[in-house]
Amino acid sequence: MRNQAIGRHGLALIKQRHEQLSGTVNVSRQTVSHGLNQGSSGNVSVRLREGFLITPSGLPNDTLEPAQMVCVDMEGQASGSLKPSSEWRIHRDIYRARPEIHAVVHAHSPHAVSLSCLRRDIPPFHYMVAAAGGKDIRCAGYAAFGTQALSDLILAALQDRRACLMANHGLVAAGANLVAALALAVEVEELCAQYWRAKLVGEPVLLSDAEMDEVLERFKDYGQRGA
Repeated sequence: MRNQAIGRHGLALIKQRHEQLSGTVNVSRQTVSHGLNQGSSGNVSVRLREGFLITPSGLPNDTLEPAQMVCVDMEGQASGSLKPSSEWRIHRDIYRARPEIHAVVHAHSPHAVSLSCLRRDIPPFHYMVAAAGGKDIRCAGYAAFGTQALSDLILAALQDRRACLMANHGLVAAGANLVAALALAVEVEELCAQYWRAKLVGEPVLLSDAEMDEVLERFKDYGQRGA
């Protein structure tokens, strides 16, 4: 009986790892189909017990295969023949600091990049800004890609938030799973596009703190639970 239990546990772990590998590949490909990334830009990861799986460095997102995903531990040691994304520190540090986060999507999407080059936070021009967890979406300061300095800036911008812009770079979105992280990345890019369009016409009327507090409260029980 004990051997059977161990066998079932082993099969469950194999199934879970297969789902994590295929899920990371699927979301990486979707960042291209959703217009968030192109070529090898951006990266995707999912938390593991011992670290995280992340997309490899320098390979096109829309042709990735499960065997090309890279496992990285919390010390930054990668296993396998491929190098992890140069932004692995961002993912590692988010998982260290935020136990509720289980997936991260980083994108170089057009409107997020445009606003990040202006180094602008996204103010509460629309109530869906609260989808990122707060009353605005911050823009993290600039540091060179792949550096600890950049990861530190992003972690600060993500304080009490699930998404932020990255100055002169792009966006980061995090979630409880890969689907949630991708959905938030898509939402943030759309918000950037809407804010950009509104600014072309005039100065958007911003929601007040009280109005955003109400939205944040209503978001606590929004959607389907356990679905």
